[in-house]
Amino acid sequence: MRIATSLSILLFASNAFAQEGAPALRHYYPVPASSPPKTVETDVCVYGGTPGGVMMAIQAKRMGKSAVLVVFRKHVGGMTSGGLSAVDLGRGDSIGGMAKEFLTRVGKTRGFLPSKAEETFRDMLKEAGVPVYFEHRLKDVTKEGSKITAITMENGNVFKAKIYADATYEGDLFAKAGVSFHVGREANAVYKETLNGVQFRDQHQFVKPVDPFKIPGDPKSGLLWGISADDSGKQGDGDKKLQTYNFRMFFSNAPDRLPFPKPKSYDRDKYLLLLRYIKLNPPIPLQLHVGDSNNQGGFSTDHIGANYAWPEGDYATREKIFQDHVDYQQGLMWFWANDPEVPAALQAKVKAWGLTKGEFPETGGWPHELYVREGRRMISDYVMTEHECKSAKVAEDSVGLASYNMDSHNCQRVVIKGLVRNEGDVQVGCPKPYPVSYRSIVPKEAECANLFVPVCLSSTHIAYGSIRMEPVFMILGQASGTAASMAIDKGLSAIPFV
Repeated sequence: MRIATSLSILLFASNAFAQEGAPALRHYYPVPASSPPKTVETDVCVYGGTPGGVMMAIQAKRMGKSAVLVVFRKHVGGMTSGGLSAVDLGRGDSIGGMAKEFLTRVGKTRGFLPSKAEETFRDMLKEAGVPVYFEHRLKDVTKEGSKITAITMENGNVFKAKIYADATYEGDLFAKAGVSFHVGREANAVYKETLNGVQFRDQHQFVKPVDPFKIPGDPKSGLLWGISADDSGKQGDGDKKLQTYNFRMFFSNAPDRLPFPKPKSYDRDKYLLLLRYIKLNPPIPLQLHVGDSNNQGGFSTDHIGANYAWPEGDYATREKIFQDHVDYQQGLMWFWANDPEVPAALQAKVKAWGLTKGEFPETGGWPHELYVREGRRMISDYVMTEHECKSAKVAEDSVGLASYNMDSHNCQRVVIKGLVRNEGDVQVGCPKPYPVSYRSIVPKEAECANLFVPVCLSSTHIAYGSIRMEPVFMILGQASGTAASMAIDKGLSAIPFV
């Protein structure tokens, strides 16, 4: 049957998260099967509630097409409503279209409340008349030849569309559709780059020498927690490692702030390296200010080396990784504020802060979204590289501009010449805004002819580090919605950029 794009199903199946006995902070949790299962037919089906997905669905609807947004959990807006409100704009004058509309409506270009961001996304969806199907987890993709004909969810519901979009941070839909992809870092030699692969640099680094061994100076005693014994690889080598994930906590120093929670599985051993480091009196590797708090310094909120299995992991695997990140970061904050060996002055500074009351109320003030900075990356007919970022090569089929630094967080923590060293952090500027290729947001036609990928687009690790900013995802989502609508008008699965 065909379900009209009404607002009556905007909150379809969204209450399972609050079911009795369900943990408050989960990535993957049980959702009842749809009884009976429903088949939804539409022009455009967008899977993924990221800003790119939201904007694609809205744009398709604004252009007169029926469109639905299918979301893994019960929130829309991805990291933009999940704590990342210190928006990485790059060049502000490169942000236009619906990305600029969103930032205007939310009231600030940086530092807005996460709740205000989600409210704005929901308002835009409601105004456009886009139905949102919450708590729908992809199970299967059905294809005929190179075209997707249906996607089936774990709860039994089926979505049939003329054109689909994978707007997830992981690339789950295109992977199930048989589209080529890469996970990890390409070697510099693959695309003749200089900033890809293993990179030993000085940002977010230990600025004072730290012994890595449990008993200082004794390699036989073993390594402190969080340090890898693996070979780090050589500068420029490719590997399967990923830049780190974290939660973007939203801090407050107001009297009604929420204290940092102590995780049930708190393990002090995880922070012995940090304790050894802070006793050397380095700059505090922690951002203490009102609002969005990111990783800072050599040992901070980034959980280095703990995310490698996320992109290709099943939902249960991701839930384990999610909980490990919760335990690590909540434990980190508890350690800072309460451990008796942390200098009293530092303890006092951290205790003056907490989580913002009223933000993320269903999870006790803790962000519900893990910052998946990088998952799978599609490989299509055009791969964005550092050459485009540097404007040494220009994509002629532009669908939007990117401009932020080529930015990667650290990928591993290893021992180099007897000392702890982080590896993988890159922060190299782009000389000017540069075009993103249309061919980088659509798969090779032989692999999948009716799919758009505005988030896990075709790019190298280091180019993705520049492109992966939330406003750019909005821009590419809007472009995808426009192209999808044009393709439907012309009776095509996808159209070349002309």
